[in-house]
Amino acid sequence: MTKSDLVDQVAERTGMTKKDSTRAVEALFDTIREELQRGGKVQLVGFGSFEVKQREARIGRNPKTMEEIRIPARRVPVFRPGKELRDSVT
Repeated sequence: MTKSDLVDQVAERTGMTKKDSTRAVEALFDTIREELQRGGKVQLVGFGSFEVKQREARIGRNPKTMEEIRIPARRVPVFRPGKELRDSVT
């Protein structure tokens, strides 16, 4: 499902116009993004949680040349599904 498909589904299920549902979906994404940028966590009960994790620096390998390369530490967003979501797809 693409973002456009998601907007279409929101519009269909809520009776909103596509323009309004686009704004709603964008607002949701922007809010999650801004909270993660601040280092916060977004918990949606029954769905899952978004948070930022710190990945430590490590040594990797270029598969083409087999040369070792240093991969720097960085922060990455992660999503952990909630129990209800996990149970609904298994």
